Amino acid sequence: MGKTILITGAGSGFGKAAAIGMAKNGHNIIATCQVSPMVTAMREEVAKLDLAGRIRVERLDLTDPYDIKQAQGWDFDVLWNNAGQGEPGPVWEIPVDIVRRNFEMNVFLPLTLTQGVVQRWIREGKHHGKKVVFTSSMGGLFTPANWGTYVSTKHALESIAEALQQELAAYGIKIQTINPGAYYTGYNETMADNPFRWMDDSKNFTKRADLRKGFDAFFATPEGKMDPQEMIDRMIEIVPADTGKFRNVCPKVIEDMLKDHQFKAWEAQI
Repeated sequence: MGKTILITGAGSGFGKAAAIGMAKNGHNIIATCQVSPMVTAMREEVAKLDLAGRIRVERLDLTDPYDIKQAQGWDFDVLWNNAGQGEPGPVWEIPVDIVRRNFEMNVFLPLTLTQGVVQRWIREGKHHGKKVVFTSSMGGLFTPANWGTYVSTKHALESIAEALQQELAAYGIKIQTINPGAYYTGYNETMADNPFRWMDDSKNFTKRADLRKGFDAFFATPEGKMDPQEMIDRMIEIVPADTGKFRNVCPKVIEDMLKDHQFKAWEAQI
């Protein structure tokens, strides 16, 4: 049986590719995009792929309460909170209002959407077999220097998802996280540009060139530029599934690295 799946952030990257893949596998997709031009472009692409009967493209700007309210009224089986943005940079220097906005987009607004959806499912008695999926990150489970603000939003999502899993189990609503490594979708690379709009060498201790050098060095490694198709294939399997792991880290080498990191954290010295 095909599922109806609402995806936020489906206008690019993982969300877009997985939406197309799941539609090809017989699922019905409500693919939502943040801005109207992305909606138009996605609708045209869907039509060219002959998937208009499977993929409905809508605008869902999480910062617009009317968009959220409209989406909460749609009928679907799986809510995939995939939309997000990132604000990296040195934690000790990044303007706190930027951090606050990052939490708004990655934590508070998806939680707002999710609360309305889940409460409606339960109120209407349509909760059995429903599911909520969160796109977290490998950064939800460890914190590299100069990425702390962004990954702290993903740490928060991990806690929210873990609590929801326990709280909603009695209603038969499943919860999952997906934790991609640094796949080359363009998301990480554009996110790495963000600190340079506020960093000022005349004011900040961290120098622009040094931060850029660190980012470039990471993206030049094999772990920093992995082919996203592996993750997309896993997402296409995970999101519609009735069973599976609560936490889904991909690839395996990153899962092993995270487990090792968490084990060593118990012995870390100041």
